[in-house]
Amino acid sequence: MIESTRLTKRYGDILAVDDLTFTVEPGKVTGFLGPNGAGKSTTLRMILGLNAPTGGAVTVDGVPFAHRPRGLRHVGALLDAQDVHGGRSARAHLSALARGNRIPLSRVDEVLREVGLAKAAARRIGGFSLGMKQRLGIAGALLGDPPVFLFDEPLNGLDPEGVLWVRGLFRRLASEGRTVFVSSHMMAEMEHTADRLVVIGRGRLIADESLADFSARSSSLGGVTVRTPDLAALEALEAVLTAEGASVRREGDRAGRVTGLPAARIGELAHRHRVELHELATHTPSLEGAFMSLTADSVEYLAGETR
Repeated sequence: MIESTRLTKRYGDILAVDDLTFTVEPGKVTGFLGPNGAGKSTTLRMILGLNAPTGGAVTVDGVPFAHRPRGLRHVGALLDAQDVHGGRSARAHLSALARGNRIPLSRVDEVLREVGLAKAAARRIGGFSLGMKQRLGIAGALLGDPPVFLFDEPLNGLDPEGVLWVRGLFRRLASEGRTVFVSSHMMAEMEHTADRLVVIGRGRLIADESLADFSARSSSLGGVTVRTPDLAALEALEAVLTAEGASVRREGDRAGRVTGLPAARIGELAHRHRVELHELATHTPSLEGAFMSLTADSVEYLAGETR
């Protein structure tokens, strides 16, 4: 389990992480989301003891990670797949990590096979593709067989087969009762992978809840779009639907967004009252839509923006 309590990090005048409290539970894949500059990488580095908090605290299974000897036995982490010595072979890189953490060297070949790099074990890392480096970084995280995992953008550079493999790996680790915390900007992938989400913006907590609850938070993203031939028809339909307890938000003179009734019921009512419909479309709230809506005020860099 990872527990962050009022975690704060300041760099001079910049408040990178601001009073951040959340919990990452074992047995689940927890996605860590936020716009660029939200403080995700800084938070991960504080969890691993690489940066000291300005205030608050964060623990891994009740203990600050920096206090744990042989760290790979407690937490497996991938923060930057490119941050490796290009002149070493994959086997030499993992062997150095194993020796430093008193992990049996036999474990090196086991994880190389698990991540699909057994045939590349003797190759220099400098010749690896980004996807291969990602697999090597995941192998390093798996090396100590720890109870807690942290991954920062682990899908960068992976082909579709690799993405499916990583998705299955995270689900398996969680099913074994481990804590899996994944920072990613790939919303569609988090919809397939995560059970819970921790969402931050400008260093502050926006949400710490289940994937389903987060996706459904913005009701304006859901509902049913209706389109009529003219304003008179729209007004007639609006009167019928509001009488049934629905809400209608106008989207021009011929269209509206209806909440409170399913599309099938709206269609039945329109037919019964002889209101012609040109469109009847259901909108299901998505993770990406909810994320964009709820973090809109927390985006630090906007395309086309001048300051």
